[in-house]
Amino acid sequence: MNEYENLKKGEKGAWISIIAYLLLAVVKLSIAYIGGSSALRADGLNNTTDIIASLAVLIGLRISRKPPDEDHHYGHFRAETIASLIAAFIMMTVGFEVLYGTFQSMWTSDYSQPDMVTAWTALAGAGVMIGVYRFNLKLSKKISSASLYAAAQDNRSDALVSLGAFTGIIGTQFGLYWLDPLAGFIVGIIICKTAWDIFSDSTHTLTDGFDEDLLQDIRHHISKNPGVWVVKDVKGRLQGNIILIDVTILVDPHITVQEGHEITDEIEDMLEDELNIRFAQIHIEPYEEEV
Repeated sequence: MNEYENLKKGEKGAWISIIAYLLLAVVKLSIAYIGGSSALRADGLNNTTDIIASLAVLIGLRISRKPPDEDHHYGHFRAETIASLIAAFIMMTVGFEVLYGTFQSMWTSDYSQPDMVTAWTALAGAGVMIGVYRFNLKLSKKISSASLYAAAQDNRSDALVSLGAFTGIIGTQFGLYWLDPLAGFIVGIIICKTAWDIFSDSTHTLTDGFDEDLLQDIRHHISKNPGVWVVKDVKGRLQGNIILIDVTILVDPHITVQEGHEITDEIEDMLEDELNIRFAQIHIEPYEEEV
């Protein structure tokens, strides 16, 4: 199936993120220790959480590829969303740790002037993450992967975090020593904000939340079929990156079962061709005029 092929392609993006984060975390934490930069240390810790988050996404994508079985008749697609939720909890935990550490430095005025090598390291890290972000964003849209899209947004946040660390370190070179821990504190806020956004999207999907605008668009497309007299109800939910639609339509009560079946076939083909929705349950009821 095409969905399983897309999930396999999504693993490539997860692996690229893992490799990039692993290298950046080691380099940044090492140079932050040598060069004495709180901002770069926070940036490195951020990349460490991203390794775990990317691993969670990778595991989720692999589980999602498992075919339906007797316990999972709809497949395992929601494992991808659960992976995003786990990643959000991990990121939030580290974000709080970064906030606590940098706030403590500012409170005690424990300032120092980092070595300039820490600034260039942060800038180089930003460049790497911009490249990873563009790759994963393009791939996530191509395969319609929610978890890879979330990972891409995290990649972009990481690039901004590194640019913020670079700015803070540069500020210390002009005597603004408080800028380095302040940049680290802002990094912690960005980590927590990104974690919250991923958490919100994941819980919205897991609780069967669905885009109301898309539902209205689906309703509009179905109503254009000449055999549909009334679109009584449209519901939608997500299984990972798969859209599942339940539709109830009212039709001419005098048509045959075969004619009703042909109407549902037409609607299913239309949903797949125009809205890329391949899973739709369409229930037909006879139209009855209100007395």
